[in-house]
Amino acid sequence: MNYKKTYTPKVGYTKLCEIGKCSCNRLEFGMIKLNAGDSVAIDTQEKEYVLIFLTGHADVTVGDVTWQNVGGRENVFDGPCHSVYAPRRTKITVTGCDAVQIGVVDTPTDKDSQPEWRKPEQVKVLALGETPWKRDCHIIIDGESKADYLTIGESFVEPGNWAGYPGHKHDVDDMPRESVAEEIYYFLFDKEQGFGFQSLYTRDGEIDETYRVKNNDLTEFPKGYHLTQTAPGYKMYILWLMAGDEQGIHRTNDPDHDWILQK
Repeated sequence: MNYKKTYTPKVGYTKLCEIGKCSCNRLEFGMIKLNAGDSVAIDTQEKEYVLIFLTGHADVTVGDVTWQNVGGRENVFDGPCHSVYAPRRTKITVTGCDAVQIGVVDTPTDKDSQPEWRKPEQVKVLALGETPWKRDCHIIIDGESKADYLTIGESFVEPGNWAGYPGHKHDVDDMPRESVAEEIYYFLFDKEQGFGFQSLYTRDGEIDETYRVKNNDLTEFPKGYHLTQTAPGYKMYILWLMAGDEQGIHRTNDPDHDWILQK
């Protein structure tokens, strides 16, 4: 199976990973791209949604709540983001105030909740790892949000560095050590020609894939260990999305390489 996809930017809402049509069973992802005055509408049905504002501004209506001029980053490296949460059984309308690009994440839910606009000051900013596996991490959606089953963040990987190293996984129910959570990565680079590498593997060899990833590529992780590297000269952006019964990051490292963290 090919766990890599490429988003070709176009105006409107483009669904990229859909349950029944990708390797994930409970996590979906798409992109909204609008110019000023363009609109899209989404019926959440039995799913909870999060809109991650990558760049630009938009007016957003969730049910009977409207927020104006949400967003503001010129690019994804321009500080923490805005996000909007929408519960199940409601309607979302997004209208561009200028050129805007939004990541759309959703997962089935059996719970009711309330709309929420989460602002940059609510994002948790962390510095993780050390050279050569150094990156900054922004936690956008976790148990402190209105979401029930989603955990979402952004990672910024220094040129030539690795991320998620050693290879780590979250596909076994062994809380609090590890939880079952599907994941998707979406990649951008600080220069459009930038690139990196994404690996996904299982210890039994059922999955053993490595992809060269470029601007607007995405990879799915239904299970298995995964780790990432960006090429020298190119800072990498990763929008990462997780869906599971336990919010937060509960993962285990590949035991063959976990010794590196004990040095």
